[in-house]
Amino acid sequence: MARGQKKKATLDDTYADGGATTGYETELWAMADALRGSMDAAEPFEEKMTRLVVELQAQQTEGARLDAAIADNLKALGFMEGKA
Repeated sequence: MARGQKKKATLDDTYADGGATTGYETELWAMADALRGSMDAAEPFEEKMTRLVVELQAQQTEGARLDAAIADNLKALGFMEGKA
Protein backbone atom coordinates (compact mmCIF):
# COMPACT_ATOMS: atom_id res chain seq x y z
CA MET A 1 0.00 0.00 0.00
CA ALA A 2 1.37 3.42 -0.96
CA ARG A 3 2.35 5.87 1.73
CA GLY A 4 -0.55 8.10 2.81
CA GLN A 5 -3.21 5.72 1.57
CA LYS A 6 -5.66 4.26 4.02
CA LYS A 7 -6.62 0.63 4.05
CA LYS A 8 -10.14 0.20 2.74
CA ALA A 9 -12.40 -1.05 5.53
CA THR A 10 -14.00 -4.43 5.07
CA LEU A 11 -17.27 -5.60 6.59
CA ASP A 12 -15.24 -7.64 9.06
CA ASP A 13 -13.40 -4.47 10.14
CA THR A 14 -16.60 -2.45 10.31
CA TYR A 15 -18.46 -4.85 12.57
CA ALA A 16 -15.55 -6.35 14.53
CA ASP A 17 -16.47 -4.44 17.69
CA GLY A 18 -20.21 -4.55 17.20
CA GLY A 19 -20.47 -1.32 15.19
CA ALA A 20 -18.91 0.86 12.57
CA THR A 21 -15.35 1.98 13.20
CA THR A 22 -14.04 5.30 11.96
CA GLY A 23 -10.72 5.54 13.76
CA TYR A 24 -12.01 8.35 15.99
CA GLU A 25 -13.61 6.18 18.66
CA THR A 26 -10.94 6.79 21.31
CA GLU A 27 -11.11 10.55 20.82
CA LEU A 28 -14.92 10.55 20.86
CA TRP A 29 -15.07 8.51 24.07
CA ALA A 30 -12.58 10.87 25.72
CA MET A 31 -14.73 13.87 24.77
CA ALA A 32 -17.88 12.11 26.03
CA ASP A 33 -16.15 11.34 29.34
CA ALA A 34 -15.15 14.99 29.70
CA LEU A 35 -18.73 16.12 29.06
CA ARG A 36 -20.10 13.61 31.55
CA GLY A 37 -18.02 15.27 34.25
CA SER A 38 -19.88 18.56 33.73
CA MET A 39 -23.38 17.07 33.85
CA ASP A 40 -25.47 16.61 36.96
CA ALA A 41 -27.93 13.78 36.45
CA ALA A 42 -29.71 14.78 39.66
CA GLU A 43 -30.64 18.23 38.29
CA PRO A 44 -34.29 18.12 37.18
CA PHE A 45 -34.90 18.82 33.50
CA GLU A 46 -37.00 21.96 34.08
CA GLU A 47 -34.33 23.46 36.35
CA LYS A 48 -31.56 22.58 33.91
CA MET A 49 -33.41 24.13 30.98
CA THR A 50 -34.18 27.28 32.96
CA ARG A 51 -30.53 27.60 33.99
CA LEU A 52 -29.30 27.00 30.44
CA VAL A 53 -31.73 29.54 28.95
CA VAL A 54 -30.61 32.17 31.48
CA GLU A 55 -26.96 31.43 30.59
CA LEU A 56 -27.75 31.64 26.88
CA GLN A 57 -29.53 34.98 27.29
CA ALA A 58 -26.58 36.38 29.26
CA GLN A 59 -24.17 35.21 26.55
CA GLN A 60 -26.34 36.72 23.82
CA THR A 61 -26.52 40.04 25.69
CA GLU A 62 -22.74 40.07 26.10
CA GLY A 63 -22.31 39.16 22.44
CA ALA A 64 -24.54 42.06 21.36
CA ARG A 65 -22.58 44.44 23.61
CA LEU A 66 -19.29 43.26 22.11
CA ASP A 67 -20.66 43.52 18.54
CA ALA A 68 -21.71 47.13 19.20
CA ALA A 69 -18.30 47.97 20.68
CA ILE A 70 -16.54 46.46 17.67
CA ALA A 71 -18.80 48.38 15.27
CA ASP A 72 -18.15 51.62 17.17
CA ASN A 73 -14.40 51.04 17.01
CA LEU A 74 -14.51 50.27 13.29
CA LYS A 75 -16.58 53.41 12.65
CA ALA A 76 -14.09 55.49 14.65
CA LEU A 77 -11.32 54.09 12.49
CA GLY A 78 -13.26 54.90 9.32
CA PHE A 79 -13.94 51.34 8.21
CA MET A 80 -17.76 51.37 8.39
CA GLU A 81 -20.53 53.61 7.10
CA GLY A 82 -21.89 56.17 9.52
CA LYS A 83 -18.43 57.25 10.59
CA ALA A 84 -18.14 58.62 14.09
